[in-house]
Amino acid sequence: MMGRPSKELYSIAGLIFLKDCFHWTNDEALNAYRYRMDVHYALNLEPVAQDISIRTLERYIARFEQDHLAKTVMADVTVRLVALLELKIDTQRLDSTHIFSDMASFGRTRLMGVAVKRFFTQLKRHDKADYDALDVSLRQRYSPAVNRLFAEVSKDTNSRRQLRQQVAEDMYSLIKYFADHPKHSGKDTYNDLVRIFYEQCDVQEEKVTVKAKTGGHVMQNPSDPDATYDGHKGPGYQVQLSETCNPENEVQLITCAIPQTAVDSDGNAMEPVLNTLEQTELLPEALIADTLYCSDENVQKTEQRGVELVGPVSGPDTANENASFERLTIDDFDIDEHTEDVKCCPAGHAPKSSVVDEQTEKTMTVMPESACSQCEYYAPCPVEKCKGQYRLEHTAKQRRLAARRREQETEVFRQRYKIRGGIEGTNSGLKRKTGLGQLRVRGAPAVFHAIYLKVAGWNMLRAAVCAKMRKIVYERAYQAVLRPVFAILRSRKTIQRVCIGRKTKITAYLQRYGELPLLHVAA
Repeated sequence: MMGRPSKELYSIAGLIFLKDCFHWTNDEALNAYRYRMDVHYALNLEPVAQDISIRTLERYIARFEQDHLAKTVMADVTVRLVALLELKIDTQRLDSTHIFSDMASFGRTRLMGVAVKRFFTQLKRHDKADYDALDVSLRQRYSPAVNRLFAEVSKDTNSRRQLRQQVAEDMYSLIKYFADHPKHSGKDTYNDLVRIFYEQCDVQEEKVTVKAKTGGHVMQNPSDPDATYDGHKGPGYQVQLSETCNPENEVQLITCAIPQTAVDSDGNAMEPVLNTLEQTELLPEALIADTLYCSDENVQKTEQRGVELVGPVSGPDTANENASFERLTIDDFDIDEHTEDVKCCPAGHAPKSSVVDEQTEKTMTVMPESACSQCEYYAPCPVEKCKGQYRLEHTAKQRRLAARRREQETEVFRQRYKIRGGIEGTNSGLKRKTGLGQLRVRGAPAVFHAIYLKVAGWNMLRAAVCAKMRKIVYERAYQAVLRPVFAILRSRKTIQRVCIGRKTKITAYLQRYGELPLLHVAA
């Protein structure tokens, strides 16, 4: 009962939001909470000295992460701002951006060596006798600091290959030796050792071989076991972002953020993005994305929800890849989209038969010989002569892809698609303004928490430059100041003098601290 009273939750939640929005450290956030008057205004605090301990801040951040509150904050702030600004969400664009967590980037040999060193450090601390019982040369090999580990080994390819093999064999011997020691085999460092070994190596008849390739879904650093690897961008995480892009909007806001690890494919992100947009009632009519998102399967998924997915078709046009002239495609035939029956060819000839195989979902079309043998379009036509018959096979997917390839060659498509590039500027701005590119935390819970709040903070900062939002903030602050004045003052001259003075102060305040008062509006 005599302990320190709990902090008011509105101000603490607001401080956590501002911390990630402005990429503050914990100490910077505490100083802002104590001394900055604009932060006091935004968090609805009394304009006196405030105090908070770093332990309190860390405890509430941990609760945010545990209860996944950052995702709710991001959704609520976004929905509120979209409604206040009356933004049009009918057209949106989608892209992903890579994120590095606060961990070192290791090569494969260094990664395996660090796993052994971490295990030795814990073993020496908790059971020195078992540590001393190990071979001296083995212990000395991993005794240098992490940044000096294997520094004496030559850099040539053969030496590095031998070193990697040596480290792999050391790991395997340690795993076998301590497997029957429950007090050690249950430790996190041992489990990390086992995981990294079997992700990087194979064992056949007690012979250890290092894998030539491991893929991206492997541990990158024991300090951040959730991070994975992208072959183009490196280790870490990524976030899928959708953003409004209607030209009539005064500003564009991010409507959806889906944090992922780096190895996750963009092509598999479509359904989670659609689900999130549907839950927040921000589903667009058209979603513009690059090639990786625009598979035929994703186009079908978006159409089922009433969304048009606009983007290029992946892969080359095999029909015209090596041809000296433009070949005809399935799209040139008159085909019933519901039954997939071919009605006529590009020359207007009706087929002898067009039958759909329900098992393979292929349509076999047989054209009359009299029509094809003398047709002027026979050379570029996809119909082929087989066993005395002129045949054409196609699937519904092939027909849809052919139609999309034809469409993406038009000027209308180019004009419509070029707006997608604007989200690259958003990705860059997010990283520069909020520190999204290089986070100060690691581990999926902390990383995802930071991503959500930084995206929400970006939306707040973008809304702050909107004339309509600044007008809303100004009017609310102006009314809040004038209300008590009118209740107390009687004289018209006094009221006029006070109003003019207060209006000047409010205007100057908003010019200096235009972003932070938005917390009152978005709350």
